[in-house]
Amino acid sequence: MVGRNNNTLRVISLAVCLLAGVQTIQASETDALKISANIQQFHIPYGSLLDPEFASSDPASPDYSRIVGYTHAGDSALWTGHYLAAEAFRYQVTRSPEAFANAWRAVWGIRTLIDITGTDVLARCFVAEDSPYAAEIQQVEGGHGIHHTNLGNRPFYWIGNTSRDQYSGVMFGLSVAYDMIDDPDMRAFIRIDVTRLLNNLLNHDWNVIMPDGSISTTFLQRSDQQLSFLQVGRRINPQAFDWTYKINRILNGFFVGAPILVDDADDHLHYFKFNVNYINLFNLIRLEENSSLFKQSYMNAYGLLRSTTAGHGNAHFNMIDRALKGPSADRDAETVNLLNSWLTRSRRDYWIDLRNKYPACGEDKACSVIPVQERVNTDFLWQRSPFLLFGGGFGTTETAGIDYLLSYWMARLYGLNV
Repeated sequence: MVGRNNNTLRVISLAVCLLAGVQTIQASETDALKISANIQQFHIPYGSLLDPEFASSDPASPDYSRIVGYTHAGDSALWTGHYLAAEAFRYQVTRSPEAFANAWRAVWGIRTLIDITGTDVLARCFVAEDSPYAAEIQQVEGGHGIHHTNLGNRPFYWIGNTSRDQYSGVMFGLSVAYDMIDDPDMRAFIRIDVTRLLNNLLNHDWNVIMPDGSISTTFLQRSDQQLSFLQVGRRINPQAFDWTYKINRILNGFFVGAPILVDDADDHLHYFKFNVNYINLFNLIRLEENSSLFKQSYMNAYGLLRSTTAGHGNAHFNMIDRALKGPSADRDAETVNLLNSWLTRSRRDYWIDLRNKYPACGEDKACSVIPVQERVNTDFLWQRSPFLLFGGGFGTTETAGIDYLLSYWMARLYGLNV
């Protein structure tokens, strides 16, 4: 334990030194562009999002930028969808050819996540079998099931046991890209993939079926998520899904708040559920016609979610709230401050332990929300509990920064002064 504690103190000290050296304190487009460029360079080795592991945590070491592996493969589909949404919002704001190219790369990554399974079910991730990092990824993610196939005469493997989260992230990204990027070729491309994913779910009664016939997850108890996906479907392919959505809306439209209420019962454990709920309600509500009798039911469900999380210091949730409800001086000022604070954080997963600084109201739960600049480093800050007192790694894994990109470009689109 002494060795572990000494190592922890060393890593914390290094992290503090890094934070002290950060110069940028004001959210800016320059920061967003640097993050995008870094993602393209280091985080998309095969087509979907992964986080690189480097040989050293010491910025002074020549091995600090030497990649020795990739991690977070189990959530690759989820973050590829979020990244696509971020670049789509960027394109709508700037009309940047680079944003357009980045969005296409993400869309192709999602296409491969569908193609590679051979059944139109969504994979969590795919990796070339001749990758020098393949063995480690298989070892870490083997519990999800490893499946082998060929694409373009090249052997790949893909990770199964696909969760509802992965579907939600992909549908979020595809729907945002369809609306933010008015390119007919991209829209046609997205239409095909949304149709494939939805038809597969509908044909299997909202169950996600793996190649061996096992059910990796089900949407049967999630009327909110079913309706959100069908809402996206009728927006992108109304001929195929308009009536299906309307029938399901009649059957389930007044019950979307029930699963939200269940999730709200605990505001700390499994915090990722709140991100999934926000992105699904974002599509369900924004695409619902104002004349609909069901829109207020959707807003009521959203109100339950918002009342639980509004005080959590979450820029991503705040931006969805602005998109759905319009300006709010206090919330919008908080969002800008949260983005500024995000930029003071290290992008590496240095171990953080705040148990001696903040009172605890649980084993790993502070009694109050921890400031953004001090929170535990993770893959996507806004999907992790703001009450976490300790966590992280050894400073060798770099997070992609999509948590900044997505909130920043939404803030630009919706008129915040960032």
